[in-house]
Amino acid sequence: MSTATPHCHASTVEQDGLVYQTGLGNQFESECIPGALPRGRNNPRMVPFGLYTEQLSGTAFTAPRAENRRVWLYRIQPSVTIGAAESLPQEPQFAGGCDPRACEAAIDPLRWHPYPVDGAAGVEYDFVSGLKLQCHAGDPAMREGLAIYLYSFGTNMKDLQTHFVDHDGELLIMPQQGSLDVLTELGRLIVHPTELVVIPRGVVFQVNHFEGESKGPIPGTSPTATARGYMLEVYKGGFALPELGPIGSNGLANARDFLHPVAWCVAQSDYEKPCCIVAKMQSQLYAKSSTHSPYNVVAWHGNYSPYKYNLERFCAVNSVTYDHLDPSIYTVLSCQSEHVGTALADVVLFPPRVLATDANTLRPPWFHRNVMSEYMGLLYGSYDAKVSSGTDGAGGFVPGGSSLHNAMVPHGPDAATYVRAVADPCDAPVLLNRGLAFMFETYLPLRVNPQALRDEAWRDVDYTACWQDLTAADFTGWDWVNGTVGTTREEDDR
Repeated sequence: MSTATPHCHASTVEQDGLVYQTGLGNQFESECIPGALPRGRNNPRMVPFGLYTEQLSGTAFTAPRAENRRVWLYRIQPSVTIGAAESLPQEPQFAGGCDPRACEAAIDPLRWHPYPVDGAAGVEYDFVSGLKLQCHAGDPAMREGLAIYLYSFGTNMKDLQTHFVDHDGELLIMPQQGSLDVLTELGRLIVHPTELVVIPRGVVFQVNHFEGESKGPIPGTSPTATARGYMLEVYKGGFALPELGPIGSNGLANARDFLHPVAWCVAQSDYEKPCCIVAKMQSQLYAKSSTHSPYNVVAWHGNYSPYKYNLERFCAVNSVTYDHLDPSIYTVLSCQSEHVGTALADVVLFPPRVLATDANTLRPPWFHRNVMSEYMGLLYGSYDAKVSSGTDGAGGFVPGGSSLHNAMVPHGPDAATYVRAVADPCDAPVLLNRGLAFMFETYLPLRVNPQALRDEAWRDVDYTACWQDLTAADFTGWDWVNGTVGTTREEDDR
């Protein structure tokens, strides 16, 4: 590990022994050797310390200035010195263990337990081999669509001398159990449960167990324990903060709470170790051999870099008068489609918050059918629309589990939640602080991994039973419907 002190030229904070630069969408610069970053030009003939210049572009050169993303890297050797790619001879050859073209349409409400991670005896699962594709839509070759994965691993990538780079899209990773030590070309990030990390398209990275104290509501795990969580991949563009509109200039996720790494370079003894870089292109995995570490960027500047965000910093906005407002008010990050106001992917958070609506508002979410597909996960605790939630993994919507309600598929609170909410007098504000759930929302209908549909150890096959007690028994208008005119009319309680 390098012992050089990073030199940064932006607002910084320190966490877990690492320095981070703050802000989202900023122009950053960092160097781990003073004077390594060229001044006054991007591509000098003589780069300080004998470094090579390399630009990594996240958008087209001619993209509008407000959308243009790129970073200039000053590295010991350019990326082109890495060997030619070969197809992986072993399974899986597709990221997540499934060819996305084999995924199937899903028209029923679906819910899953945490994915079983025991695997075959003696198999070492690192972050890449431990990915499990769950849902998919679109085509990475056309730069349109997204994929949702679960991950679980017990082996560090550094122990296997492997690294990963995604040519298809931008990745958003949310740990649910176990803190992560994420090493990228632009620096290191420590990511705890209740945090997320975004890795831009084309950035080489490695995921390991964090060997320090695991923070957050999930108990810490040892470096040999299984880490697990969720991952969202978007093929078109990248994530950005949503517009705030009438909310004003503050609220939701604030740009200053997003943290970017500083330049970090491995020591020479680690630099010269041969390694394998696993590359994903059109969902296929390839292996590239390298005689040296990819973490040789001594200095960099630009606005295309990994970042992390603490979900507990989210500032929730909701109704304090009546009705349950649309979940879009809880959007953390968004990747927009070409249709204004319609997201390829919204990352939505349901954080601890206060409900203070009037006495005639059903406080849980309403029953609905949505043009958007909704994938939900639970980081810890329970979700307020499902009283069957628990922490023992025995059933219901549990931490590490997930659900999918595809476009136009009906869903809503389960029967027990609904009955309880109708009986609630709603005469005082309520603090919802029993857990932390999230949603990946997309305008695309999601197709599902066939294993996720048929594996009864994974899928909650009794999910739809949670609504079967919502019967017609309470309906009081049969006389009117049947033509027997009543003498009174129930008035709306306003």
